[in-house]
Amino acid sequence: MTMASTQPPTPTAAEPTRRDFLYLATTAVGGVGVAATLWPLIDQMSPDAATEAAGQPLDIDISQIQPGQQIVALWQSHPVFVVNRPQAALDALKTPEHLALLSDPDSTAQQQPDYATNWHRSIKPEFLVLVGVCTHLGCIPKFFPQPSPTEPAPNWPGGYFCPCHGSKYDLAGRVFHGVPAPYNLPVPPNHFPNDKTVRIGENPPGSNFNFGSIVQV
Repeated sequence: MTMASTQPPTPTAAEPTRRDFLYLATTAVGGVGVAATLWPLIDQMSPDAATEAAGQPLDIDISQIQPGQQIVALWQSHPVFVVNRPQAALDALKTPEHLALLSDPDSTAQQQPDYATNWHRSIKPEFLVLVGVCTHLGCIPKFFPQPSPTEPAPNWPGGYFCPCHGSKYDLAGRVFHGVPAPYNLPVPPNHFPNDKTVRIGENPPGSNFNFGSIVQV
């Protein structure tokens, strides 16, 4: 697999989810610094063509993902975002002021399995796992984790911004009020077989969640 640069590509409506890519987004959350580019991690995580074609589960080594970093991998032709969220970012997700900005803060629409229907939309609060496809027209939202008064939108709290039509999501993938996207970003089947690995495409023991049952991807 060809390794891309350390900066995420600019998404367009013409190329939503078909590129064969895996990159490291090294922007920090809440001012937390990030490690140097982890090319060995990228090489290790690249699935072979047979695994991808068969739709088999994809293992990602999370032990080297620093707080504030995002890894993007390809699973069943979908980009999957895996983010290590620092405590400050998690705390911000729960404030009343932030929740008032969201269209579905309690994840009532089935855009995630039961085990991710919680305030952080994940199994482990620190590790977010999302399918990175905007629920408006299928573009790939860009990762803007740091709060900003101006960029990529006024009073930006940190999260994901879709430059195609301006849809916004927080660092739990929850959609904002007043944007074109109707639903939160989907959460794929995932679990942690050990402390160093997240497995995309496989549920925890006892769950039979089917990704095809979500409202929209």
